[in-house]
This record gives sequence, structure tokens and C-alpha cells, in this order.
Amino acid sequence: MRNLEPALKGGRLAPDDYHKNFSDLHPPMDRHEAAVEADRCYFCYDAPCMTACPTEIDIPLFIRQISTDNPLGAAKTIFDQNIFGGMCARVCPTETLCEEACVRNTAEEKPVEIGLLQRYATDKAMAENKQFYTRAAETGKRVAVVGAGPAGLACAHRLAMTGHDVIVLEAKEKPGGLNEYGLAAYKTVDDIAQKEIAYLLEIGGIEIRGGQMLGRDFTLDELRRDYDAVFLGLGLGGVNALGVAGEDLTGCEDAVDFIENLRQADDLSTVSVGSHVVVLGGGMTAIDAAVQSKLLGADEVTLCYRRGPAAMGASKFEQELAASRGVFIRHHLAPKEIIGEDGRVSGVLFEHTEIRDGKLVGTGQTGVIAADHVLKAIGQTFTTDHLDGLKLVNGRIAVDAEGHTSLPDVWAGGDCIKRGEDLTVTSVQQGRDAAIAINHVLAGEAPLASAVA
Repeated sequence: MRNLEPALKGGRLAPDDYHKNFSDLHPPMDRHEAAVEADRCYFCYDAPCMTACPTEIDIPLFIRQISTDNPLGAAKTIFDQNIFGGMCARVCPTETLCEEACVRNTAEEKPVEIGLLQRYATDKAMAENKQFYTRAAETGKRVAVVGAGPAGLACAHRLAMTGHDVIVLEAKEKPGGLNEYGLAAYKTVDDIAQKEIAYLLEIGGIEIRGGQMLGRDFTLDELRRDYDAVFLGLGLGGVNALGVAGEDLTGCEDAVDFIENLRQADDLSTVSVGSHVVVLGGGMTAIDAAVQSKLLGADEVTLCYRRGPAAMGASKFEQELAASRGVFIRHHLAPKEIIGEDGRVSGVLFEHTEIRDGKLVGTGQTGVIAADHVLKAIGQTFTTDHLDGLKLVNGRIAVDAEGHTSLPDVWAGGDCIKRGEDLTVTSVQQGRDAAIAINHVLAGEAPLASAVA
């Protein structure tokens, strides 16, 4: 086995390299570039791109508005459906959503760059602090939103528009959820998560209280007693364990913790990373952790997944991005043990796998990949504590089509309900739609009764 550095450390690169490595993944378009790209749109009558968008943004309309040099009008078209349109323009897997549906997406031609056009419009509106919405007359109704992630804040904004007062209770000190803590830094430069929240809060009527955790600082029963309605936008608070020996070794950590520490670091040179990193998993978190390990100065980063490339949760674009940044992606490797020396990680023992009769099985052939840093990205779990009275399905909160739970005055959305893909845009759509349903009930337009038995 190779001799690896005895400890993780920061400062592996020259100071200027950190800025270069973590610069914008997709630099924004200027006015001319946006106009040229907008002219490529066919403005299809059936708008397959719009159908592919979870928030159903009128994509042909906002692109036409850009083509007529009306980016603020385009921004309003976007925000009407998705108040987090700026972040979604940066982090949505457009290659598997709207851009995959684009009719220009053929073997001979690339799709219209919808994500970059959306960013062009929304960035301009936020830069000018152009506000499109005002609050309706105050209703005197109060709604508690638990969780200041995309689902919770999208719900809060839509409720505030209709005149309700919203108190957002967030366990962490900073709002933002996944947008603030869980996405790759090179996708979310210039503190975009907090800037977008500040822009959203201009509507008024929304108060965010940080450091407030369900079950510790308040209970669901207390919220139901003190507020007219409750929305639960809870994230995934736990992580899956590998269940193999060596997980407690120094140098073995959860990828979500690694990414959060990186995102919250004021100086990237202080973020510790190994020289030889092994990332376990095949989803977006695994890719983000692997790429950022390489960008922080790791000599070698290997991402290992127990199945083949087609089964990976990360899109083909993300897999190719990782490879282009020097990440080695190896398939059909299942971790069997984290190996250590003197209490520290020194490698990972893998068993080769294969698909046999439709099932993933081990072949019995094993091997070791040397490592001084192991990042586990094998999925997160939802913590069901302190949800007394709520019906659960497959470990998540059961809801109807409008996000209504089994309790008549409680709605939910985002990762805690497991509906659709685990994406920012999906959470926004669920928070927005739940707010519309809550407003109908508070306005007396719908009965206060749950459809979830």
C-alpha cells in the first residue's frame, strides 16, 4: 500500500488557485449573448420544455421577452411560477428537464440554453431589486412554516403575498436549507443563496427565526394551537450508514458534512481534504463532494459506485463534469471495510459486483483502493421524530396532491414527503402549491378537512 499523508489538511493550493477553481461553473450571459440565444427558440405551440419544468414556468414566453429586450418582464414570468428561479437556473439539471425536452435537442444541434437565459433575466431583476409583488391586505391569519429551505420559503412567500403573516422556524442559524448548505460552491458563487432570500423577503410579512428546532424548541401541537395553519418543510436530517467496519476512523466522514463545511468556510484554504480521496455513492452529493475535493487540491479522487453508470443518480452531464475535473469514476464496486492504520483511514476494501438474474450480487473478487480521506454519500434519511398524529408512508409524511397531511391544519412539502425528484425546483413547486391550498382554507374557500386518511 502506498504511503499517504498522515492527516487531512487545508492550504494545498496557492491562494489564487482557490478563486480560480471555485469560480462560476457557467459564467452568466451578457445582453448580446442572451439575445442571440433567445433567437434560437422556436416558441413551440405545445412547449415541451414548459411541460418538463416541475414549476411549469412559461419558458417560450420568457425567452420571447428576452428576445425583445425585456429581461425584467422575463423575470416576472419566471418568478410568477418559481420565486427561486435564480437558484434553479444555476442548479437545476436542465439537461434532463427543460433542455432535454427542447426540440432543438437532436444529434445535430444543441438545445436552447434555457438555464442560462433564466439566470440572465432573474439576475437582472435581483441586481436592480425590481420587486413585482405587493402584499394583499393583511388577513390577521398567522402561519407557521418549519424549515427555511426552498419548500418552506416558497410557501412563505406565496402566503405573504395573500396577506397572511408567516413565521419561519429554522433549526440552523442561517436560512436557505439545501441551497445554503448542500450544493456545490462552484454552482452558487457570490453568496447567491442569501441574496435570493433577501430579495424574497422584500415582500414583507415574513419573519425568520433561526436556531429553532422541532421537538427541542417547540412541538407540532404547540404550533397547531398558536397558528391558523402549519407547513412542514423539513429536510433530511440523517444520513445512511455504510454498516461496515472502520466507519469511525479519523478521515471517514459524511459527504453532506464535508460540503456544508466547505460552503460555510470564509477561506477555502482552511478546508481540510486528503491527498487521496475516495467518495462512496453515485448521486449528486457524491459528484459534488468528489469534484470539490479535487478543486481543493487532492492529488487523486476516486468515486466508487456499486452499480453501473446508467443507475447513477447523477446525470450524465454531472458524471462528465466530474471526469473533466480529474475524478476517476469506478463502477461495480461495493465497500466492504474502511481500512485504517493508527486510527486513521488508509484505504477501502471493495468487492466487485455484477448484475445476475436482475439482481446486484458480489463476485467474491476484492481489492483495496488506498485513501486518507473517505466521503460517504450513500443517501440521507428523514427523521420522523416529533411528528405525532401525522400519517407516514415509507418513512415520509403522507400528503395529498395539494400537500395536505393527515392533520386538517398541517401541510408539508419538500424532501420530507418524497414526491418527485429531490431537487430544489421540486421543493419550490410543492411549497408554492401548498401555500395556494392553505390560502384557500384560510380564506374560507375550502373546508378545513384532510383528504389523507
